[in-house]
Amino acid sequence: MDRRNLLYISAAGAAGLAGVGSAWLKHDPQKLTTGQTNAAQDALWAMSFDTLDGQPQPMSSFRGKPLLLNFWATWCPPCVEELPLLDAFYQEQKAKGWQVLGLAVDQPSAVRKWLQAKPLSFAVGMAGLNGTELSKSLGNLAGSLPFTAVFGASGALLHRKTGKVSK
Repeated sequence: MDRRNLLYISAAGAAGLAGVGSAWLKHDPQKLTTGQTNAAQDALWAMSFDTLDGQPQPMSSFRGKPLLLNFWATWCPPCVEELPLLDAFYQEQKAKGWQVLGLAVDQPSAVRKWLQAKPLSFAVGMAGLNGTELSKSLGNLAGSLPFTAVFGASGALLHRKTGKVSK
């Protein structure tokens, strides 16, 4: 291989790597600025979601203790696979002050039917299709499910995960 071909191959490889890196950074679903996340958190704590029996559940009632907030749907296989794990986490950690809220991005009738067959011990709220936009504002820019966000007792967002959680 002559020197000119080697130079072309090296330049093409470097350009390809730069392109992949740039695309990865642009499409990082967890990348938000501090201002964006603070505004999203403020908006979240001002919201209220209906419970399965139609009663309003203000998010402000969850402030003051750590909260694991999970966005899920009955039609999402990884979502329903992780719910027993989240329920076990809640059972093990509630005495330590942890709270879990599952926000269903789904129809209330489908959620009620699913929960009749597989009850959960933690709170469930109805986010409906607006739940996708809310999860995006918290860092789930792709809007995919499941999405989990962990908040400290102060209400600050500490961690977020797109996809199924594991032990």
